[in-house]
Amino acid sequence: VTEKVLRKARCPVLAVRAPAHDFVAPANGEDPVRLRKILFGTDFSPHSERALEYALSLAEEYNAELTLLNVLEEIPASTDLSTVTADVIRQLEAPIPAEVRNWCTIKPRLRVGRPYQEIVRYARETGTDLVVLGVRGRNALDLALFGSTTHRVLQSGPCPVLALRI
Repeated sequence: VTEKVLRKARCPVLAVRAPAHDFVAPANGEDPVRLRKILFGTDFSPHSERALEYALSLAEEYNAELTLLNVLEEIPASTDLSTVTADVIRQLEAPIPAEVRNWCTIKPRLRVGRPYQEIVRYARETGTDLVVLGVRGRNALDLALFGSTTHRVLQSGPCPVLALRI
């Protein structure tokens, strides 16, 4: 049901699996929501571009650290890793307005592996509070054969996922 809602909803969907994450605090006079670390996963698609707007907005609202993560499934053997890394970092930082750094720490990162595994691994390693992902509308055959990165991050991730189908 969650996967279907994530794929079909025209509005952002915040999915929280059990056990609930602790970024929502009890009413004790403090801010009820504490987002310190936000992880934005991108494949540089138009879906990701729109999701970045939400990630930036949340980072600004909560003065949170924002990690921009791209995962490559593999790096061709004839390619230099440092060159690929520099290119990806430039791509990650290009859409970030200069003034963002006044209120937010931006961390561009590249990982190599299966996207959902690396997103989950990074979120666990860093104590991420929220993962933000753009969702592609995929057909049933694609999902049966390949699965969904968003669905797998939600299933095995350590924190809530904000999914945006654009």
